[in-house]
Amino acid sequence: IYLAALLGNGLIITAVACDHHLHTPMYFFLLNLSLLDLGSISTTVPKAMDNSLCDTRVISYLGCATQVFFVLLFLSSECCLLTVMAYDRYVAICRPLHYGTLLGSRACVHMAAAAWGTGFLYAVLHTANTFSIPLCHGNAVEQFFCEIPQILKLSCSNSYLSEVWLLVASGVLLTVCFVFILLSYVQIFRAVLKIPSEQGRHKAFATCLPHLAVVTLFISTGAFAYLKPHSISFLSLDLVVAIVYSVLPPAVNPLIYSMRNKELRDAL
Repeated sequence: IYLAALLGNGLIITAVACDHHLHTPMYFFLLNLSLLDLGSISTTVPKAMDNSLCDTRVISYLGCATQVFFVLLFLSSECCLLTVMAYDRYVAICRPLHYGTLLGSRACVHMAAAAWGTGFLYAVLHTANTFSIPLCHGNAVEQFFCEIPQILKLSCSNSYLSEVWLLVASGVLLTVCFVFILLSYVQIFRAVLKIPSEQGRHKAFATCLPHLAVVTLFISTGAFAYLKPHSISFLSLDLVVAIVYSVLPPAVNPLIYSMRNKELRDAL
């Protein structure tokens, strides 16, 4: 899966950067998404593979904090960027005459920078708050990477309450992103259903539905991992949920965007 993610996202980055026909807002955002996907999967999986090959589960305290920071940076930035990409598709399909005005080069750069900046601020606050909490229940994180809910299980009694409020804020951020994406797609589907050509409608649905499925899976499993109560926390369940939101999207996104996109296939 990791090699597939490296290959797929690397090819998309190379194609978009080298082919001037792909220097458009949609592909600019796609390039940023591929960078985020590469970053998120490279933060967790190589260390897990190294531990597996060396038959160890050791990670330093600083290494754990660094891993938490970059996981939060890439995943929260990706959530924001997926929201921006949904807006891009909404403008392209529902307001095509205003596309050049609403999504000029400067506006695209500002939106991408806002997504990365939001992710950075969120990661700094979350990481600093998490590692300021004293840990009293050992030092074994029951996950294949340093995940905040698993670290909080090691915290002293009642000392994690300040982190809970930040987790609630995370839930609000995920909910806002998901609702915005969903509303954008509702408007897109309404516009698509008015297309007289059945082939045109099928093409639009074939492009939108897989992306919407991945977005839904990514946001719902991420929210579940960070907001679920301790009473339903099981090792096997936590592992599956973590893989679904942190490992699968970086590997699946390139397939969705390349296999169903003729311009990208031609560039490749």
